[in-house]
Amino acid sequence: MAGKSRKRKTNHTKNHHKLGHLSPIVHKKLLDERRERISSFKAKMDQRRTMTDKLADLLTTSFGTVWFFALNTMWFGLWMLINIGTIPGIAVFDPFPYGLLTMIVSLEAIFLSIIVLISQNRAARIADLREEIDLQINVKAEQEITKLLIILDRIHDHLGLPADDDEELMMMKQKTDLDEIEKEISEDMANKRR
Repeated sequence: MAGKSRKRKTNHTKNHHKLGHLSPIVHKKLLDERRERISSFKAKMDQRRTMTDKLADLLTTSFGTVWFFALNTMWFGLWMLINIGTIPGIAVFDPFPYGLLTMIVSLEAIFLSIIVLISQNRAARIADLREEIDLQINVKAEQEITKLLIILDRIHDHLGLPADDDEELMMMKQKTDLDEIEKEISEDMANKRR
């Protein structure tokens, strides 16, 4: 009896995969292909970077580390120790309230902000492009799904099955009016701002 139930479970699992569920191997292959396409897209965008973009990305990556934070902490700490006169043999050159240090820190903040903004602008351009690609894919998928619904409805009618098209199905078979959707979203956004 136990052997029969095991056999049934095995057959069910095999049939389960035949019914359209992906095997782990196929699933992994599809994920790998998707990752490759995404990394390929990123690689193409990285190849189009200007020298300024490359430098900004390198500096942003370098400055956004614990090591850079630690280096700044040590530098400013040493500066303050020297300029309060605690290190013998080194003359105070920027006494409290550390005017020179304040100017250096302000310049560093300005340059870091600009570098980060350059990187963020490039990342925003990539995000906009990805969003546009997603939109185009979604529009195409919506058109394909609508066409499939129409074909399935025709097959249903051809087989002589009872016609029970409800309002929702009738709406789903209509082509999506992207201009109307854009208008509705714009109106909703305008109303939320008020």
